[in-house]
Amino acid sequence: MTTDTQGVRVEPAPTPDSHRRGATIVPRWLRWTLTGAAVLVALLLPFNLYPAVAVDIACWALFAVAVDLLLGYTGLMSFGHAAFWGTAAYATGLAAIHWGLPFPLAVLLGALASTVLAVPVGYLAVKRVGIYFAMVTLAFAQMVYYIANQWRSVTQGENGLQRVPRELFGLDLSDEFYFYYAALPIVAGGLWLVWRTVHSPFGRVLVAIRDNPARARALGYPVHRYKLAAFLLSAFTAGLGGGLFAIGHRFVSLDVLHWTTSGKAVIIVVLGGIGTLWGPVVGSAAVTRLEDWLSFAGFEQIGLVTGAIFALTVLIFRRGLWGTLTHWLRRRG
Repeated sequence: MTTDTQGVRVEPAPTPDSHRRGATIVPRWLRWTLTGAAVLVALLLPFNLYPAVAVDIACWALFAVAVDLLLGYTGLMSFGHAAFWGTAAYATGLAAIHWGLPFPLAVLLGALASTVLAVPVGYLAVKRVGIYFAMVTLAFAQMVYYIANQWRSVTQGENGLQRVPRELFGLDLSDEFYFYYAALPIVAGGLWLVWRTVHSPFGRVLVAIRDNPARARALGYPVHRYKLAAFLLSAFTAGLGGGLFAIGHRFVSLDVLHWTTSGKAVIIVVLGGIGTLWGPVVGSAAVTRLEDWLSFAGFEQIGLVTGAIFALTVLIFRRGLWGTLTHWLRRRG
């Protein structure tokens, strides 16, 4: 604690060691063990679940991690990320149908399309904070939904894009089992991109902006530019998930642009743990598996069950499932 020239007590800025203290408490061998276990689970997932469900888990994990990059590390709550998820899904489907691109190239094209859309949206949205930022993103998402619904000559309106091809340089990927392993490198690449970002100096600046934007601005950091860069990266990652979702289902409907899709991603993030990266992956697996199990059981009010579980998680596990686990490990350490 120090005192400035006016006699005001000022907290010293956190040192790099203090910022990393929570990460260094967990032993390195345990971190590598958890990472190895995650890789093993990803490789064996189609053997324990229906492969289509495994693909959905991977797609929603990318989407949720993209939302967590904004919410957990930049402090921006987006209720309109379905615009980027859905734009990438439509762009990927159209590229695969009309141009016959291999699905990795179609997915990359869809992710780039969502990033281009994020430029004007992010430029206007990052100048707002709190609920105002959330409302701006939601408003733009609703505009995109309306355009997709009315532009029937391209999007087919309520009928959606049907029979989206699943090509990979002549290889037959009609089997969901083989498609999962073909899509897994894209999912791993998207997750690694976000992980590398938040563990870089750029990611440290984002955390500083989240905690105290005024201090970050006083230190000379262009806060709006950093927020915009994080927004674009989040849109690109969400686009990767949306493109894979379109290829995986071989169908694109207006639901991918609906505001409830954004809400589901936020629920997954909160359920797994905000600001953890691994939490959204765990939350995606839990929510997707639960919805699949309830649908096969013939239960129609799926939202009622997931909403109740979400409320209980917020009340009991305030850090989310993965966040509570890592907090317990740090306390044990």
